[in-house]
Amino acid sequence: MQGFAGFPEGKVRVTPLPNPFFSDLLPAIDHLGELKVTLYAFWSLARKEGRYRYLSDEELAADRLLLDGLARCGGPAERVLADSLERAVARGTLLLATIEEDGRLRRLYFLNSPRGRAGLRALADGEWKPGKDAPVDLQLERPNIFRLYEQNFGPLTPMIAETLRDTEESYPASWIEDAMRIAVANNVRKWTYVRAILQDWHTRGRDEREDLRDTEKARRRYTEGEFSDFIEH
Repeated sequence: MQGFAGFPEGKVRVTPLPNPFFSDLLPAIDHLGELKVTLYAFWSLARKEGRYRYLSDEELAADRLLLDGLARCGGPAERVLADSLERAVARGTLLLATIEEDGRLRRLYFLNSPRGRAGLRALADGEWKPGKDAPVDLQLERPNIFRLYEQNFGPLTPMIAETLRDTEESYPASWIEDAMRIAVANNVRKWTYVRAILQDWHTRGRDEREDLRDTEKARRRYTEGEFSDFIEH
């Protein structure tokens, strides 16, 4: 199971969900892909601008993080996306409009809300035409040490997440990220090695100019001496 590092402190953007989502819709959804697509629709549409807001099939298929999440539901991500959208439309959560543009059919998805229904009517009556998509990618707010750990060291367990949170409170984020990159560059993917580098910087100071001037000297500094105990020879 992939661990979660926890919500960050301070102000973060929020996505509003109407109460009927929890009382009426959530208990009825029995398909994980449909649930993910439904939540994604609320998130993405809340960040769009314009009188009428919609999602197109192109922008949904282009969001790699969304597809990565849907791939965990089993089967090819594109097929899960199509099935999940079909389920959301059949349930009535999303409203589908199919239009022809430049010789091809486009699928537009509106939320089944007063604004979404008004947009669908305006489109059907010829009172409004969709413009070019301004896609909202499902990306992380910022790179962080939790994702770096998952990408380069291994699964993020709750115990490791707690260790990383403690480390963030003790050292600047830039130090931690750089120490992790040094560990990856030296092929020593151990957190004890990263921690040793951070402790060394804290005790002896960090001379970035020296490391930038002589990369071989910097490499030897973290592969020899007291750091050699962390490296398998």
